[in-house]
Formats: sequence, C-alpha cells, structure tokens
Amino acid sequence: MTSLKKKSRRKPSSQALGNIVGCRISHGWKEGNEPVTHWKAIILGQLPTNPSLYLVKYDGIDSVYGQELHSDERILNLKVLPHKVVFLQVRDVHLASALVCREVQHKFEGKDGSEDNWSGMVLAQVPFLQDYFYISYKKDPVLYVYQLLDDYKEGNLHIIPETPLAEARSGDDNDFLIGSWVQYTRDDGSKKFGKVVYKVLANSTVYFIKFLGDLHIYVYTLVSNIT
Repeated sequence: MTSLKKKSRRKPSSQALGNIVGCRISHGWKEGNEPVTHWKAIILGQLPTNPSLYLVKYDGIDSVYGQELHSDERILNLKVLPHKVVFLQVRDVHLASALVCREVQHKFEGKDGSEDNWSGMVLAQVPFLQDYFYISYKKDPVLYVYQLLDDYKEGNLHIIPETPLAEARSGDDNDFLIGSWVQYTRDDGSKKFGKVVYKVLANSTVYFIKFLGDLHIYVYTLVSNIT
C-alpha cells in the first residue's frame, strides 16, 4: 500500500505533460505546516535560457511568478486543464508595436477612488496573448502583465514622449551574465542573492533575476553597473 500511495502522488514528468506553454493549469501548494491552497493559472512562457523555469500568471494576480513546475516539491497534483486558451489577434498592430520598449506612465485607481501614476517600461508582448504586455515599474521592479492597449485607449496609460526607443536585440539568447549569481543590498543593509535567468531582447541592458526564496521575477538594468 505504501508503494502504491507514493506512486500515485509522484509528480508527472515534463515529457508526460508535454509543451504546456499557453495552457491553463491547476495545482495545490503546500508550504511547511500551512494548509494546502489551490491555484489556477496560465503558462505564459518557458525561459529558453533556463528551461526548468516557467512564467506563470495566476488567476486574479497581475504579477508574473517564476515556477519550476516539474521539480518544486511544494507543487502538488499539477494538472493541465482541458479549457482552451483563446488566442486573440491584436486589434491595433501599430499601437502595440509603438508601446514595446517605451517608458510609460500607468494610472491605477485605488479601492478608495484615489489615483496613482506609476512609471515603468513596457518590455514585450506575450507571444500568444498579444493584447497582453510584460511591464515593470521603477518603484516595484517585479514583472507584471497587463492588457495595455485597453488602458491606453481609456487614457490610463501614456507613453513618455521624450524617451527614445530602447536598443532592440537579435534572437541570440547567449550572454555572459545569464546564469551569473548577483547580490542585492536592501535599504536596511540586508542582502539577498539571486541568479540572472534571462535577457530582455527589447532592451540590451535589462535582465530577469530570480532571487532565492522568492517566486517573483525581478527586472533590473545590470550592464550600467558593471565596470
């Protein structure tokens, strides 16, 4: 009975799940002695420079998580859901192209009706959900995903006109910083350590970093800090 129980709970292999980018998934999450929580999400991408790491957007959450879906023991009963994701074609190709690589002001409304403008940079379109864009903000350098075309047309997103387009990159993912360990010093002097996992093709100086013990993907400019 013990061996059967262990076999039934074994995590499915990546080969068994196949290519799950673009699919909806569900799984449980067990952290220490906390009760199991249940989540649904869509897989936005798989990093070519770090294939074990998936970009995951959970329902009701705008930030993007970096999850090692096939190896993280906290993930339980991972399933690919049968519901198909509708791949919508972008309605305004010119506007979508104009947003990528640009600095923007993004207006958010709080629960109390107050408004707050966040400065950020649009990094890329989500390849199969082209009305969604990856974006990161100066005061919160986590990777987010939003439907920016709608926000722009509703007057909640403005391109900062004096900012030039960032330097675009070719499709070559090879870079000497990818895979390097980095150290970040917080305002209180404490440090955290992470690994450079991806270079943003739309900007030659911007990288994704995954810190130890943190599921978020962080976006930082690194080259200007290297001597």
